[in-house]
Amino acid sequence: MRRLILFAAAVGALALSLPWAFAGGTATPGVTSTSILLGGTAPLTGPETAYAPVARGAQAYFAYVNAHGGVFRRKINYKVLDDAYDPSKTVQATRQLVQQDGVFAIFNSIGTEHVLAVRPYLNQVGVPQLFVGSGAQVLARERSRYRWTMGYLPSFVGEGAVYGRYIAKHMRGTTIGVLAEDSEYGNELLRGLKSGLKGKARIVSTQTYEVTDADVKTQVDRLKASGAKTFMIFALPKQALQSFIYADKDGWHPQVFITSVSIDPFVMNIARLNTRGRATNGAISLAFLKDPTDRKLANDKAVKLYRSVLKKYGSGANPDAVAHFYGMAVAFTMVDALRHAGKNPTRASLLRAATHLNERNNPFMRKGIAVQTSDYYPIDHVQLQRYRKDHWVPVGGLVSTRG
Repeated sequence: MRRLILFAAAVGALALSLPWAFAGGTATPGVTSTSILLGGTAPLTGPETAYAPVARGAQAYFAYVNAHGGVFRRKINYKVLDDAYDPSKTVQATRQLVQQDGVFAIFNSIGTEHVLAVRPYLNQVGVPQLFVGSGAQVLARERSRYRWTMGYLPSFVGEGAVYGRYIAKHMRGTTIGVLAEDSEYGNELLRGLKSGLKGKARIVSTQTYEVTDADVKTQVDRLKASGAKTFMIFALPKQALQSFIYADKDGWHPQVFITSVSIDPFVMNIARLNTRGRATNGAISLAFLKDPTDRKLANDKAVKLYRSVLKKYGSGANPDAVAHFYGMAVAFTMVDALRHAGKNPTRASLLRAATHLNERNNPFMRKGIAVQTSDYYPIDHVQLQRYRKDHWVPVGGLVSTRG
């Protein structure tokens, strides 16, 4: 957190060098008669490149929209800069996008610490920071102070609570070991888990890691030594993969719960192949999107659209890396907001539109899940799922992340 505070303080001064930030002119940066320029950051290199398809999927969907007339005849250009999942680079890249490139809005940037690092700056200069890749509770809780910033993922606290309630109901008395990133993201998942458990199961060990750590072997070894029968993996894809593999090498096969940000079938396949399925089979997580790798959805309209768009505009992208699918889902919501912002959009009209969506027609969402943004929690229903052999299988109906 100290690193995050330093970043936030550093970027607060950036507004002073923006000549148009508080000007009274009518020109809207990033908007011309023929185009709209959006910007964002993503780990195109570095330890968390599993998230890079989120940006590429959105770019492919925007290309599809442009080929069908754009938004009020404007084509959407989405410039993504590589921050290598380093918040200090997020600051630099965001400054470039706003000051040099003159983007209309920041969209779909990835990572909680990264979003929080630039939030004060973007709110000071009135640049929308929309549908970013985070479910941090602080984004919604502090919306009156930082009204230009909205996440897209379900609440991390709510996700943890869903797992806790499941354990309390179906696994009462189990012992739990938790691996959590030492960040807002990991802390919120852990807080939600404790809330959902309501004392009906016991956390016997909690181990944390830093994003910069080379691996999590020591943490996994300690969790095994604790005797925990249930393993909560509140980790990013790289560390989640390591967790499966190290647990299997240790001969430790607890009931696994894995956070939804690390369940991409592409990631799970690597873990499955490296452990012959011993570590992954039976793992529990949650989802709000359709799974385009599910054979039962082969003829689903959204899945067919996804595959055709990625094939035509994805530059050879692997459709089994379904982070691309998430990218298209969030891009669909952004297009919806741009349309509601009007034929002559301003940053203020975009914010009004983005905070008043009641989107029940997003084809990428699971049946019954809407995108409603008035409370800055766009997605508040999810579905539990269990990993069976080589794919995820839904468990029960929709559940709320609100309790």
